Amino acid sequence: MAVIAAWHEVAARLIDTAMGRQPADTVVRNCRWVNVHSGEVITGTDIAIAAGRFAFVGASAAHAIGPNTAIVEADGRYAMPGLCDAHMHVESGMVTVGEFVRAVLPRGTTSMFIDPHEIANVLGLDGVRMMHDDAMLQPANVFVQMPSCVPSAPGLEHAGATISADDVAQAMQWPGIIGLGEVMNFPAVAHADPGMLAEISATAARGRTIGGHYAAPVDELMFHGYAASGAADDHEGTKIEDAIARVRQGMAAMLRLGSAWYDVASQIKAVTEMGLDSRKFILCTDDCHAGTLVHDGHMDRVVRHAIAQGLPPVTAIQMATVNAAAHFGLERDIGSIAPGRRADLILTSDLPTLPIEMVLAGGDVYAENGRLTKDWAHFPYPATARQTMNIGALPDAGKFAIRAPKQPGPVVARVIGVVENQAPTRALSCPVPVTDGIVDAAEFHPTAEVPDLAQIALVERHGATGTVQNGLVSGFGYNRRCAVASTVAHDSHHLIVVGTDRQDMASAVAHLDKIGGGAVVVSEGTVLADVPLPIAGLMSDQPAAVVAGQAQALIEAMAACGCAMNNAFMQHSLLALVVIPELRLSDLGLVDVRAFETTPLFVT
Repeated sequence: MAVIAAWHEVAARLIDTAMGRQPADTVVRNCRWVNVHSGEVITGTDIAIAAGRFAFVGASAAHAIGPNTAIVEADGRYAMPGLCDAHMHVESGMVTVGEFVRAVLPRGTTSMFIDPHEIANVLGLDGVRMMHDDAMLQPANVFVQMPSCVPSAPGLEHAGATISADDVAQAMQWPGIIGLGEVMNFPAVAHADPGMLAEISATAARGRTIGGHYAAPVDELMFHGYAASGAADDHEGTKIEDAIARVRQGMAAMLRLGSAWYDVASQIKAVTEMGLDSRKFILCTDDCHAGTLVHDGHMDRVVRHAIAQGLPPVTAIQMATVNAAAHFGLERDIGSIAPGRRADLILTSDLPTLPIEMVLAGGDVYAENGRLTKDWAHFPYPATARQTMNIGALPDAGKFAIRAPKQPGPVVARVIGVVENQAPTRALSCPVPVTDGIVDAAEFHPTAEVPDLAQIALVERHGATGTVQNGLVSGFGYNRRCAVASTVAHDSHHLIVVGTDRQDMASAVAHLDKIGGGAVVVSEGTVLADVPLPIAGLMSDQPAAVVAGQAQALIEAMAACGCAMNNAFMQHSLLALVVIPELRLSDLGLVDVRAFETTPLFVT
């Protein structure tokens, strides 16, 4: 983070500026002050900034203006705190921390709480350190949560690295670490697993926040065991009942609107209709790809969406500023326009539509009307971060043949059912066609429950084991010969390929191996689009606008192959996420997340 002196180190300067004994560095004049502490909008306000922090907020800052004070004329516009994303993964943007900040700072996001467990699954503690050091270079506040579950579910998958309780304890001493990342292995927590509790204890011992991730029904006893562990928040809720249950147990309900997760509208009714206290409700994105950042926005998009659901504008802003700051124990430093806080500020002419017209970070103007006005240093990711494809011998088309069991009657298979705009999948089953002893998805006849069928395979890419696990998936709607492959495959980030043709699947895998990781669409042997992601197979060091263009071409190529699903690539990337129900695919086979165990592909 850009170096801004601690409050106590510049207290004398702030006091002298507030009293008029020293001039301010900057004065924002004649604004409507969005006060997230009192819930008011106060007209005719001046704001004086010194040493990167707010020194004075009141009716007139004329006494703090000196000959070298920069004047920003608000002309009656709203001055609101910079926005906070309380839970997010930079890697989902497919860009580095620095490029992510360059994309979202003009959108008003001045604080981010990131969990780099994606790169941790590929490069371990070294990868987390790279992201941490990149974060420390940014003019925005980028706080890092130490990944807690690498791999996300031991015994159900193998990742490229592991994170131990000792690693967590070590990272808690780094300056940019704010807490423990989402504890996804909720069964391990509920069963008091010693390793999992050691990580939680190492975090609690440093007084840091423990991030939650409970992806199961709240009416089960396991939920209460999870709440007793100290998890301070949860972003996995999808229904109003989920938000209510979390808040009643003292957890913060983090409501997410990402590129493919639309969980705000249903849960915000706990406030707008049930009348629950809004202080324990926090807005976040979780996962936003580059296209969303460039074309639709970041936390500004989330706040606008929350307002559109009937939430008062100031309440929505509180959920994206002071509520997040207070949750992480940072209320005295960020999240509001008040004396002593870091001078992160947005000027906007309208609260409901929230055009982001000027952004100050640490007291400096960094963006106007959606464009950066200054740049900063780039973090140099080392060669070790760019050499992560270790497939070994590339699989040929035969590796993707699914051999059916020899049995009388129809062959019934378990199928991963993708749910549009939500992270959970459905556990489906249906009879599948068989040709010469091989499952032939191309001959499948749609049903109401299973409208289409494609093959899915996971190709191990960290240890050159040669492992290829095959399965079936429904929901993408592909209707021509094609394959879509990606090394973005939460959380173990092997290589996931979904296709209707085994040769195209093999070609897609070979292409990703050649470019060092990323995503690709292949149809009839031709590459239609790709997104090179050379850093850990997860990120590009190109600007977000460049990656967004590549990602858009990828989405269009998926659509050309018959996929009409919103942000289908985000759904594709979660097909191996073995901590969210119901069915997933890992390097150990098909996983029934409801039972937290592997299960056969065929129903016998």
